[in-house]
Amino acid sequence: MTGRIWGTIPTIGGIARLVCRRKLALRKRGWFLLRDIIQIEDISKVYLIGQERVVALRNVNLNIREGEFCCILGTSGSGKSTLLNMIAGLEKPTRGNIMIDGQCINKMSENRLARFRQEHIGFIFQSYNLMSSLTAKENVAMPLVFRGVPKKERERRALQLLKSVGLETHVRHRPTQMSGGQQQRVGIARAFVGQPQIVFADEPTGNLDTKTREEVMRLMIEISRRGGRTLVMVTHDNELAQYADRVIKIRDGRVEDIVANAQRALINA
Repeated sequence: MTGRIWGTIPTIGGIARLVCRRKLALRKRGWFLLRDIIQIEDISKVYLIGQERVVALRNVNLNIREGEFCCILGTSGSGKSTLLNMIAGLEKPTRGNIMIDGQCINKMSENRLARFRQEHIGFIFQSYNLMSSLTAKENVAMPLVFRGVPKKERERRALQLLKSVGLETHVRHRPTQMSGGQQQRVGIARAFVGQPQIVFADEPTGNLDTKTREEVMRLMIEISRRGGRTLVMVTHDNELAQYADRVIKIRDGRVEDIVANAQRALINA
C-alpha cells in the first residue's frame, strides 16, 4: 500500500457516498460471486456461573464473504461481542464449528490458533489496547515482531501505515501524548500492518466523539477497501451500521435479521 489517504474529514453523508461507491465497485467486480471466508455452523455458547447455565448464543448460522464489510449489531447483552469472540478465536463455542478460510479454528490447539491469528487476523479495540511504554511506531510494528519480520521491514511497514492514517508526525509519540482519536488511528494501523485477511473491530468508536468517530470509520473503510480485507465490526449504533455491506442483527443470542445494505444502497442510488 502506498500513498496517503488522509485528507479533509468527511461528513456522515460523505462517508455514505464513499461506501456506496465501494458497493457499486464490488457489484461490478462480481462481489456476490466471492467466496465465503467465514462460515459459522450452528454454534451455541453456554457459560456456567455457579449452578446457573447462561446461554449467550443459540444455534447461530452465518457466512461472511471475502472482502465484505459486515456489521454485527445489537444492544448490550445481545450476544454480539460473544459472537465476535467466537469468530476471532478468542473463545471456543460450546457447540458447532467456525471455519475461516477453510480451516476449523475451534478444533485447533492453542499454539496453532495463536499462529493462525498472527498470520490471518487483525484486531481494533474500543479501548485502543496500546502499550504505554512504546511509541506509536513501536505499537504498530508489534504484531510483526511475533511473526519474525526483520526490524527494518517492521519499521518500514509501520511508518507506511502511520502515514496512511495521518500520523507521520507522531511516530515517536507515546499513547499518553496522543488524543483518543489519535490512539485509535494507531490501533487501526496496527490492525492492518500484518496484511491480515480479516480485521475484527469491537465497538471501535465507542470512546470517541462524533467528529472523531467519522474519521475512524473513514479510515477503516478506506484501508480495508484498498487492501481487499474482510472487516467485521461489532456495534450498538444503528447509524454506524448503515455503512456496512451487510448488517447482522443479534438479539437474545440469536440472529434476528440480516440486512443486505449493498442491495439497498444500489436501489436507492
